[in-house]
Amino acid sequence: MTMRLRLLAPLLATALAAAGCTESGEPPAPDVLRVGLAAPATLLPDVRDQPGRMLAGALWTPLSDYDPATGKLTPRAAESVTSADRITWTVKLKDGGKFHDGTPVTAQSYVDTWQAIGAERWQASRVVKDLLRAKEITAPDPLTIRLVLDRPSGQVPALLSSPALVPLPASVLKSRDWPGFAQRPVGNGPFRLDGAWQPSGGKLIRTADAPGKARVIELKTGDAAAQYDEVKAGKLDLSTFVPGDRHEAMHADFAQRHVMWALPTTAYLGFPLTAKHFSDATVRHGFALGIDRAALEAGALGKQVDPAKSLLPPAVAPGERSSTCRPCTFDAGAGKSLLTQAEFPNTPVHFGQSQASWLRPLADQVSASVSVPLATEPGEGPFAIDVALMTPSPQETLAEIVKATGYTSDGFADLLKSAEETDSAESGEIYRLVENQLLRDLPVAPLWSGHGHAVWAERVGEVKATPFGGVDLSGVSVR
Repeated sequence: MTMRLRLLAPLLATALAAAGCTESGEPPAPDVLRVGLAAPATLLPDVRDQPGRMLAGALWTPLSDYDPATGKLTPRAAESVTSADRITWTVKLKDGGKFHDGTPVTAQSYVDTWQAIGAERWQASRVVKDLLRAKEITAPDPLTIRLVLDRPSGQVPALLSSPALVPLPASVLKSRDWPGFAQRPVGNGPFRLDGAWQPSGGKLIRTADAPGKARVIELKTGDAAAQYDEVKAGKLDLSTFVPGDRHEAMHADFAQRHVMWALPTTAYLGFPLTAKHFSDATVRHGFALGIDRAALEAGALGKQVDPAKSLLPPAVAPGERSSTCRPCTFDAGAGKSLLTQAEFPNTPVHFGQSQASWLRPLADQVSASVSVPLATEPGEGPFAIDVALMTPSPQETLAEIVKATGYTSDGFADLLKSAEETDSAESGEIYRLVENQLLRDLPVAPLWSGHGHAVWAERVGEVKATPFGGVDLSGVSVR
C-alpha cells in the first residue's frame, strides 16, 4: 500500500498542476490567473450587471471604446466611425476579424445581430430602438456598416461603443438557441470559453499570444467576503467585488493592490411634477437638501455607491465637476427653510411604491431632517429612479430622467436636441448646460452612482477597470 501511494503522489500532483490549482493554495502555473466574481445574470452580450460586462469584455471586442470625459473615440473592431451630416453614418471594420469558431466577423454579422436584439427585446434593444433610432442598417460590403438615422445625432460613436452591440456568429443567429449559446458563448474577443459555463464558474483561454499576461483564466463564482479572504490567503489571485464590511480593511490588507471604478448605474429621487405640493421647484430643492447621502451610503447601501456630486454620474459625465452641486448636499436647516418659504403644508407626505430597497430609509430620513410627517402607505409623491445604463452617452441618462418625470420647460427640449446633434467630441459643454437647467428646476434629486472594487495578490499586476467593461482581464499581468 505504501509503494502504491508513492507512485500515485506524483501523478496526483501533476494532475493538480495541470488543472491550475493545488490543495495547499500555492500559486498556480505562471500563466494561469484565478479570478473570483459574482454569478453573472447571463453570458449573452445582453449586459445587465458588473460580472456580465466583465465577461463580455473578455469574450467580445466592441467596435470602439469611448471616453465621455474627453469625447475621445478609440477604435477596436472598427477602423473608423464617420459621418458627413450626422444622419448617415459609416462604420468601417478592421479586416481579418474572426469569431472563436473560425468564421469571419463581417458587417452583416452586426446587422443581423442588431435585428435579433430588437426581435428578442433584450435590454440592449433600447440602444438600437430608442437611442440609435436608425431607419436603415445595412452592410454594403463585408467591412462596411451603414446606418441612416431618423434625425441628426452626434452621439453615434458613444452609442456604438456599448458592450451590448457586439456581433454574434451566424450559427446562433440561425438557431436562436439562446440558452445553449449562453452556456457556450462564441465571441470575437481576446478570450474564448473553454467548455460550458457552470454555476460555479468556467475557464477562459487566450486566443493570441500576450507575453506576461494570463494565458488561462479560471473563473470562480461565490461569496464576496469569502473570495476576499481567499485572495488574502493566496488561494485566489483576484477578486472583482468587495463587500461593504471589508472597505476599511481593504486599504490596509492590500495597500496598493486594490482599485475602485465608477459603474454605469445611478439613482435619483423623482418628483411628481404635476402634484400640487411638488409643482414648486423650491419644495423640490428643500427635499433634496434633506437627504443625507453619506449616511445612506454607509448604512442601507452597504458602501457600494458614491454620493452624487452632479446630475450626470461619473460613468457618462463630460469632464469633471470642480465642486458638489447644491442640491447634492445635505443641509437640513436650509431644507426646512425652503419648505417654510414655499408654505409647504404640514400634511403626511406619500412616497411612491418601489422595489428599491433604499426608498423607505430615505423617506424616513427626509421626514426627520426637514420635519414633514410621513404617510404610512405609498401614493403620489417622491419616487425611486434606478437607472442601469447601456452606453456612455449622456443622452441616455437624460432621456431616462425626462421619461420618468415628464419634465418639460421653455427651451429645454431644444437644448437637449442641440446637445444630441452636436459631434460627441464637442457636445460636453452643451450637456453641462442641460444639466445645469435640470439642477435649477430639479425634476429629480441626484442621489448616488454605483462603484466597483477589486483586490489582488502580489503575483498580479496592471489591474485596470472601466465603467462599461469592469476589470480588463486581457490586460492583467501575472508573475
